[in-house]
Amino acid sequence: MLDLLQQPSSFAVLAGLLGLCVGSFLNVAIYRLPKMMERQWRAECAELAGTTVTATERYDLVLPRSACPRCGHRITAIENIPLLGWLLLRGRCSACSSPIGWRYPAVELLGGLLSGYVGWRFGFSLAAAGALVFAWALIVLAFIDIDTCLLPDSITLPLLWLGLLLNLDGTFVPLAAAVSGAAAGYLALWSVYWVFRWATGKEGMGYGDFKLLAAIGAWLGWMQLPLVILLSAMAGAAAGVAMIVFAGRDRARPIPFGPFLAVAGMIALLHGEAITLAYLGPL
Repeated sequence: MLDLLQQPSSFAVLAGLLGLCVGSFLNVAIYRLPKMMERQWRAECAELAGTTVTATERYDLVLPRSACPRCGHRITAIENIPLLGWLLLRGRCSACSSPIGWRYPAVELLGGLLSGYVGWRFGFSLAAAGALVFAWALIVLAFIDIDTCLLPDSITLPLLWLGLLLNLDGTFVPLAAAVSGAAAGYLALWSVYWVFRWATGKEGMGYGDFKLLAAIGAWLGWMQLPLVILLSAMAGAAAGVAMIVFAGRDRARPIPFGPFLAVAGMIALLHGEAITLAYLGPL
């Protein structure tokens, strides 16, 4: 079995299958985490106001079981098989025939393909395990930001600390570069935020973006931050212009920056050194 895992192609397939299965859980996290945050905020506001919150059933990433939001039909084990369940149901609830959004299988497929590529890129190693967690966290953060313009601390902060812990032995970069990357990542966007606010009187981004870039810096080191910032800024600007010109998006409506940071961070993890060397040459 160990020999099989050490073969790049075999490990890539196994990582891809794992990513498909994890993709189902990622959908749960994307849907439920914002609702869990809202419940927590309401409880905190009620506590400050000196009132009580009516007790409700447990709601977290484990319970209650996944169900159709329209009719409440509990998703069966067969229906919950990644990709295959959605195809067998033809994209509709088996109880009420309500359409099941395409994004559910899309997230599962993305998780599978990205995990398979990570497995092929890093092989059977601690770096591969870390990169898989990194990729899954970025998928959840990107989609939550698209839906709510929020980047939960419950993901960004553990991601930052995990990056520092993995780099204690230099899994991706030396520890000093990881610590510098975390600090520089946070301060880079924090500075942009305050300069923009001073110049315009408006908030150009949220604090979650600072924390996400700090987490990326903790994983990849300060050396990759210029590439991440450049790629995310270019992609964000292009997407913003396209949505305004072709989709008629209101200019005053904010565009979440987290997805662009996530994509840029993943590119930098997988091919950052090669891109930097190709552009700048050996440093």
